[in-house]
Amino acid sequence: MDLSVVIPLFNEEDNVLLLHQTLTDALIPLRLDYEIIFVNDGSTDGSYAALCRVAALDQKAKVINLRRNFGQTAAMAAGFDHASGRVIIPMDGDLQNDPADIPRLLAKLEEGYDIVSGWRKDRQDKEVIRKLASRLANWLTARMTGVALHDTGCTLKAYRSEILKNTRLYGEMHRFIPALANLMGARICEIPVGHQARRFGTSKYGLQRTLKVILDLITVKFLADYSTKPLYVFGGLGVILFVLAVLAGCETLYERWAWGVYVHNNPFILIAVLLSTLGINFIIMGLLAELIVRTYHESQDKPTYHVRDTKNLHAQPAIARPAQRTESDPVRPRI
Repeated sequence: MDLSVVIPLFNEEDNVLLLHQTLTDALIPLRLDYEIIFVNDGSTDGSYAALCRVAALDQKAKVINLRRNFGQTAAMAAGFDHASGRVIIPMDGDLQNDPADIPRLLAKLEEGYDIVSGWRKDRQDKEVIRKLASRLANWLTARMTGVALHDTGCTLKAYRSEILKNTRLYGEMHRFIPALANLMGARICEIPVGHQARRFGTSKYGLQRTLKVILDLITVKFLADYSTKPLYVFGGLGVILFVLAVLAGCETLYERWAWGVYVHNNPFILIAVLLSTLGINFIIMGLLAELIVRTYHESQDKPTYHVRDTKNLHAQPAIARPAQRTESDPVRPRI
């Protein structure tokens, strides 16, 4: 199959039919073998019923119904696992991404890129705070990952399937796929895409997601720089702590001999050392826990989502588990 469009949905009942129609109008003229994969991420409204009606009318529309709300990243991972296209394009289900931009993404991909990222240059979001938070997150991501994208949070992107099939997603990591793919040497570019104001439903994004993005960004930075050499970070922190301990000891000796202050009367240094040690320990435990969770999932093939039922899909995903490509394997053809 040439193209798979993956759309995670959560309580988008009013958008489903119009979204399917606009997508169909944009994809049919391309004359490609395509599929539209809707992932119902535990919606509590009539989204699943609307998706079932769409699937009954259009065999190219496929539905994955998750048992509960697992989050956007897990929903996208479900769609990626079941996608059969050589090119995979995720989109939001709120009609804010314009399907008319898909041909431009595909044309740019044909120039030899592995990922083409959309840039919502003229965003139509009403919340000023949300725009500022997005700019801050994009700036931090570009500085920490080295992937200079203006809009990492834009869902509308075009990926060659081999990029996604070898990438496991956790937390809110879907926005960092280009950064993770950059570690594999993927060629990445960015083009401006349209962005429309939400017409139906309510936004599922909030400021609390900004904190999650920052924490996931720390994880990406750690995995990029220290996943194969963790001693560098842990050893570096150990050296810093040792130096602080020496300085604290010197300060304690100085105050003892210069001013006659005994250790039990000098609590400030002890409190500072205790708080700094606790803070660093918590950071290290978080990073270690991240590695343990990844090992747990990948060694036992534990999924990050669970499918309740599907429409127009085989029982098993197209790619149940990513396979490592060897030099003897043929390169996937481009569309």
